[in-house]
Amino acid sequence: MKNFTVPELGENVPGGDVTRVLVSVGDTIALEQTVLELETDKATIEVPSSVAGKVSHIVVSEGDKVVVGAVILTVEETDAGADAPAEATEEDTEDAPAAAPEAAPVEAAAVAATEPDRPVAAKGRPSGKVVSMPARDDAASSTKVSARKQAPGGAPSAPASPSVRRLAREVGVNIDQVQGSGPNGRISEDDVKEYARRLVTGAAARGGTSGRPTAPLPNFEKWGEVDRQPMSNIRRTTADRLGHAWNVVPHVTQCDKADITAMEELRRKYRAQVHDAGGNLTVTAMLVKVLATAVKQFPQFNASLDAETEEIVYKKYVNVGVAVDTDRGLLVPVIRNADQKNITEIAIEVNLAAERARSRKLTLEEMSGGGITISNLGGIGGTYFTPIVNWPEVAILGVSRGIIEPVWRDDAFEPRQLLPLSLSYDHRVVDGADAVHFLRWVVEAIEQPFLLSLLS
Repeated sequence: MKNFTVPELGENVPGGDVTRVLVSVGDTIALEQTVLELETDKATIEVPSSVAGKVSHIVVSEGDKVVVGAVILTVEETDAGADAPAEATEEDTEDAPAAAPEAAPVEAAAVAATEPDRPVAAKGRPSGKVVSMPARDDAASSTKVSARKQAPGGAPSAPASPSVRRLAREVGVNIDQVQGSGPNGRISEDDVKEYARRLVTGAAARGGTSGRPTAPLPNFEKWGEVDRQPMSNIRRTTADRLGHAWNVVPHVTQCDKADITAMEELRRKYRAQVHDAGGNLTVTAMLVKVLATAVKQFPQFNASLDAETEEIVYKKYVNVGVAVDTDRGLLVPVIRNADQKNITEIAIEVNLAAERARSRKLTLEEMSGGGITISNLGGIGGTYFTPIVNWPEVAILGVSRGIIEPVWRDDAFEPRQLLPLSLSYDHRVVDGADAVHFLRWVVEAIEQPFLLSLLS
């Protein structure tokens, strides 16, 4: 028997929701065969098998929530086990996946979303089964830890010394919800302190102040009928990350207008040519090129703040994120090395990325490594808005709908198409004067088609 567990899904991705199980008990699967489809906080991905053999047991089903390391299925290896004894040993019994373990606390899920860079034992939610068996060689002991239950008489089953239990009580932590790092999952004082720290950080990221959770909601049912719907993975992560960004980043938003009359003429002139090449010559595609060049002139806009080391990380590469509205929420594919590509190449990539995002084919890698982001709401409407910085980036450019306005030119008013721009930035890294210079540079690049052609 051999277990197949959820592999590493990507940087800062602790797990996801099972959307499809692609095999059945009795099927024979091969290495690298896709056996599972998961919706993570960033994308829907296909998970290939790392084991081969006949499927003897499947632990998960559609709607379950799993973490990296969770057991998905068990196979009988086709080239082994022929001479194995008929009687099952105690080890065989423990290794075989039985009932799904109990769900981990909701707090662990919040921590997984807000601090995905640290290991978490399980990701739980208020509804649905949570499969949370970590991947270890001693699967039996790991399963016991993650599926911990109360012992007879109400005594806690968590493997911890009396002093560790006392510490957990003093800091208000349920010892049965702590994942031990010691042998056989034994819990240490450091494990308790780390778990408590995560609870505090998670509560702050969810909108609390000073580490305290927000006030409970009123009972809306007293005023009428309501309908409660669980948040999707993407919506939960969006809420956690934007809440974290808003709490951590001191935002300032600088606004301006760009005259895009000449740029629109240029766009209409070359739209068919770019379309024939497989792209869509949109304002967004053109702005990706403008921003890619702008951050080379103003490197503080392509940076991140490392608060722990008190350093500013200046990125030598230029990757621009483009926010895409989908039926599952906002996704941000990244156009890599945008400074090295012409507008046609960028238009093709943006068009392809948007299509992949809306068809749920965007990979985690395609949404990683951005340096600055564009959020274009012009297709919907509005004038100005205050976009939230896509942390750990330090700036985001919001774009609203272009409007025709009278502009004084050459001793007379002329109808010109103006594009409202909203630049939000992290004031710890970017000064106000730098933001004004940066945005004016962007505006001038947009307003001068000759300069824009030089950026190609």
